[in-house]
This record gives sequence, C-alpha cells and structure tokens, in this order.
Amino acid sequence: MDTHRDAHVAAVLSLVGEVIGTEEFPASAAGYRNLLGWARASSTVRRAGVEGTGSFGAALSRYLLAQGVDVFDVNRFDRADRRRRGKSDPLDAENAARAVLSGRARAQAKAGDGPVEIARMYKLAKDSAVKARTQAINQLKAVLIRADPQLREELAGMGNAELFRTCAGLVDDSLNHETGGERCSTPPTSPWVSWAGASGSSATRSRTWKAA
Repeated sequence: MDTHRDAHVAAVLSLVGEVIGTEEFPASAAGYRNLLGWARASSTVRRAGVEGTGSFGAALSRYLLAQGVDVFDVNRFDRADRRRRGKSDPLDAENAARAVLSGRARAQAKAGDGPVEIARMYKLAKDSAVKARTQAINQLKAVLIRADPQLREELAGMGNAELFRTCAGLVDDSLNHETGGERCSTPPTSPWVSWAGASGSSATRSRTWKAA
C-alpha cells in the first residue's frame, strides 16, 4: 500500500507477481474495511507491504494486524525507477507488494498499542514540555535585557526557578494612580502579565512594569 494523509492506494499481486488490481481508498475506518474486503475478493490475503507504518500507514497497519494479516514495513523505492516511470501512487503500491513477495521487505510492522507506544507518547509529551519551558525562560531573559539596569542587577545571578517566582510578583506602579478621583484599575497589557499573580517580597516589585 502507498499511504498518504487522506487516502491510501492498494495493489494486489498474485504469487507469480501478476497485478490483479489497484484501487484507492480513503484513510478512514470505513476505508480500511473496504480496502481489505476488496483485496480479499481478489484472492486470499496473507501478507501486506505498507509504506510509512510509523506515520500515515500506522492506523492501517494496526487494522490489518488485527484482521490477521502479516504487515511488513516498506521503505521508499528506487529514485531512478521513479524518475524513469514518473511518480505514480499505483506504481508505489505495486512496488510495496513486490517487496513483500520477493522477501526484500522483512521488517514486520509493530502493533503500536503496547508499553513501547505508551512510553513513546510520554516521551513526546515530556519533550514538548521541556521545549516550552526553555522557550519561556529565553523569552523572559530577552525581556530583561531591555529592563532598567538596577532591576537587571537585582535579578542577576538568580536561578531560573527563583527568577520566575520573583518576576511573577512584580507589579506596575504606573497603574496605581488617581484619575478624576477614581483609582485606575486598567489591567496591564504588557507580556509581564503572564507572570503576575504570585506572591513575593523582593524590593524590585515596586517598579516592575515601568522597567520592563
């Protein structure tokens, strides 16, 4: 099978390598059922070669494995052949089937529903969280570069955790003024507002927004 985001193209070969048929199916649960039903109507399906069993072909691979079909991961094919015959999804599907029939494709697809897959999901979430944390730290330090020199000196040398706690408690004194007898309560619009709200006792809190 030649797999894509929205559709998969399948080709069925006989044991002697004759192309029995090719067809395109949507990448959906109904499409997977129709694909296997179509293939089984042509012959007995024991093995399948699928491109991208870890990406676009992952769900299709799981479905075929659940239906008792041995699934093999197929790599992208010879670029010279592609240039000579042109890019063709039916040709790619046919090549995937031939790779399994000839024994060139030997790596069996993983089910993707066991402990290894769970660990992979946890790792993706952790990597994303670490990346977001690093971006937030870099953004804060970039903002501090333009801050008042005295404020920068007071915050210099702090570890990341302490720096965030300190900056979280900083407030904008310029908003605490009287306007026409009424106290101005307009919320701050500076990016610092994301860190506001935590408690703290640093002397720098009295001039935060102005300096930033």
